[in-house]
Amino acid sequence: MLLTNVLLLLFSASRDVLAAPQQVPLEVPALAKPRKLHGRFLHITDMHPDPAYRPKTSESTSCHRKKGKKKKNAAGYYGLPQSDCDSPLRLTNFTLDFIEKKWASDIDFVIWTGDNARHDNDRKLPRTPSEIYDLNRAVATKMASAFTARGIPVVPSLGNNDVWPHNIMIPGPNSITSEFASIWKAFIPFPHLQIFQRGAYYAVEVIPDAVAVISLNTMYFYDSNKAVGGCEFKDRDDAGNLEFDWLEVQLKGFRDRGMQVWISGHVPPSPGNYFPECYVRYVELALRFQDTILGHLYGHMNADHFFFLEANDLAVIDPPKVANNGDLFDTLLSDFAVIPNAKDINMDNFAVINVSPSVVPNPYLPSFRVFSYNTTGAPIRHLGRKHGHHRGDRKNKEAQCKLDAYRETWKCQLNDSWHSDPLAPSRSNQLWTPLGYAQYYIPHLEEGNKSHTPCFKLEYATYERDTLNGSKGVYPMPPKNLPGKVKKRQTPYELENLTVGAWIELARRMGSSKKLRSIFKRYMYME
Repeated sequence: MLLTNVLLLLFSASRDVLAAPQQVPLEVPALAKPRKLHGRFLHITDMHPDPAYRPKTSESTSCHRKKGKKKKNAAGYYGLPQSDCDSPLRLTNFTLDFIEKKWASDIDFVIWTGDNARHDNDRKLPRTPSEIYDLNRAVATKMASAFTARGIPVVPSLGNNDVWPHNIMIPGPNSITSEFASIWKAFIPFPHLQIFQRGAYYAVEVIPDAVAVISLNTMYFYDSNKAVGGCEFKDRDDAGNLEFDWLEVQLKGFRDRGMQVWISGHVPPSPGNYFPECYVRYVELALRFQDTILGHLYGHMNADHFFFLEANDLAVIDPPKVANNGDLFDTLLSDFAVIPNAKDINMDNFAVINVSPSVVPNPYLPSFRVFSYNTTGAPIRHLGRKHGHHRGDRKNKEAQCKLDAYRETWKCQLNDSWHSDPLAPSRSNQLWTPLGYAQYYIPHLEEGNKSHTPCFKLEYATYERDTLNGSKGVYPMPPKNLPGKVKKRQTPYELENLTVGAWIELARRMGSSKKLRSIFKRYMYME
């Protein structure tokens, strides 16, 4: 109780800390007319505010106690980059204040993918549920004030450090789903509140009747959560299976309405993060609804990267693994190296996962992304689209699925038709197609102090440099938020858009260019 009171005092003490929330959450104001679209949205993740952070303390104490013996290991005023320390409240406030001032008038919605409490890495100051909820409530109040009050939808997701103990969440309804239903009441559409209280997942139509964002609770797929069953086929009431059943219904409904969808969550879908059967279900839905899903946005990893979900992931007998040393960068390059040549590839077989780096300077530098998307043209309905095809060797699959080892697995049970189309917005530049993103970061966080405010700068952007500079009279990013002259190193990839094919081509280019691989690694780890 004492710690909670201290936190609330910290939140309300000055403008340098997150304001304490009101008892009644803010509601999205009713709008008299449709909002003007700017063709941009914000993705922000992993803020990790820490009310116990103290400048000049030691990294060995999580920047909580003891004076740092060396300057490079002493907590800075705005944070300690390349460390295991979390964000001081002034960094969280500075970031959200900066985004509100510079971006709130230029974006259409916000995707916010979790982890709004500190890590539990100080044994002398363990976290408590009340502290976690207080931190989340304070950040939510700040987000509602900056965006929701302006009519900008905000779509949060639950992070693995937003629960106590971290990584562990039992099937709902439970105290966590109930508490966050209250904390996020301003963001969750009323019709989704009941399902949210069961599992902490929901959907928001960020552009009514056109584009939705689905916020998943990845805790029920995450293999560090030992309180769930891991989506085993025989356990149809497992929390992960129930969530995937719900997701399938949502995707079918949005597809029938001719809408497009972003899928968001905290822990990205990979064999290293998800229970095997949960991973299979995610991949199958991602590929089955490739014509409806614009992209997949995640956080958690803190490193800037992308990777692919592939039809090969659904082979009944796993293909041989590519040898690597376990390093994320090397693993990604190994995967990119075996992507088929252009003449041999079937784009239906791929989906792209984008993982954004974090606000917390643990272990890199504070950052956020602003995406742009196409707002021109007419929506494409799902008439005459390709469907009915199944992946893999059908004959071999039938034989393999008769074996006891595979019969009752999702790989042998998922046989629905896939929906794909070369003209879908995820595959071709159409209305709602993602066009690119600009990533902003604080390069010299350690220089910030009471008299010297840190500065967010453009780290890089995915666009062609001429496009970013408005060569066609259209700026994907507001000129006020770009440097006077964009440097060549700030447009390393020069992608025309963010379609599946564009990402695959970038991955192929890395395979033949040592220089591009080096650039990718530098931005991945903010070196």
